[in-house]
Amino acid sequence: MLYGGESGALELRQGGDGARIIAGRFPYRSATVLGAGPQPRREVFAGRAFSPRINAGENVHLLFGHDYNRPLASRTAGTLTLTDGDDALTFEARIAPEIANTTHGRDVLAMIGAGLAPGLSPGFRIPPERAVKDAEKVEEEPNRPEEGMHRALIRTIFAALLYELSIVTRPAYG
Repeated sequence: MLYGGESGALELRQGGDGARIIAGRFPYRSATVLGAGPQPRREVFAGRAFSPRINAGENVHLLFGHDYNRPLASRTAGTLTLTDGDDALTFEARIAPEIANTTHGRDVLAMIGAGLAPGLSPGFRIPPERAVKDAEKVEEEPNRPEEGMHRALIRTIFAALLYELSIVTRPAYG
């Protein structure tokens, strides 16, 4: 499973029935730095990159820290809504009081409220070439240091199989 991340993407609200609502977005077309080294690596998600599983109505979970033992919401449970758009993947999760009162539920809500867990990180896989042609492309940028380009390898993801979104303290890339 691959993980990505974006910082400062979360909003916490109180629901009318005692549930807590976590809403957020994972923006597309925002280049991230995955590694420096002799040849830097960057990654970019194209708009609607997560549409294969979202449009198919597949289950996706909202987790705490990429841990399936700390679930917060899911599409199958009817507590997670996902919208895959041109500019971002947005979500709204209804955290039922039963989940909000668990140890991990209290922890994640407190950390979001305190600004200590501001990150959103998707867990995904690239579909096989036989299923989705050209799901990703890797190219080298030119060497133009005056423009901030240093021959980095840039991976653009056009289609990804989203399995989960996680609330994290430090995204894999920010």
